[in-house]
Amino acid sequence: MGDMEIVLATLFLGFLLSVLFVIPRLQKSGHTKSAMSDANININSKASRRYNKAEISLHNKRTDCWIIIKDKVYDVTPYVEEHPGGDAILVHAGDDSTEGFFGPQHGTRVFDLIDDFYIGELEQ
Repeated sequence: MGDMEIVLATLFLGFLLSVLFVIPRLQKSGHTKSAMSDANININSKASRRYNKAEISLHNKRTDCWIIIKDKVYDVTPYVEEHPGGDAILVHAGDDSTEGFFGPQHGTRVFDLIDDFYIGELEQ
């Protein structure tokens, strides 16, 4: 083999190796962008869901608890047993809980927690 053939073979092998490393990374980043787009679609569709008061009122017990806070609807069922105020969270289950939510008993942490339970908007 001449020097030129060795150089060409080396360049070719280098090209193949770089393709083996670059293509999987491109596919991963494309997959990540796709997953992020799907997540945004899910968030947007969830945010656009509207519920009327009659529908919300059906979710009024410990095992199925929705509340309204400032015209936003939250499914707080998973939080009912953890609620530091005990059954006080059930007082307005299936109804507007805005006044109780903004009461003096709640610290600022509650404002971060509530977003996890958001499911939609109250129909006007």
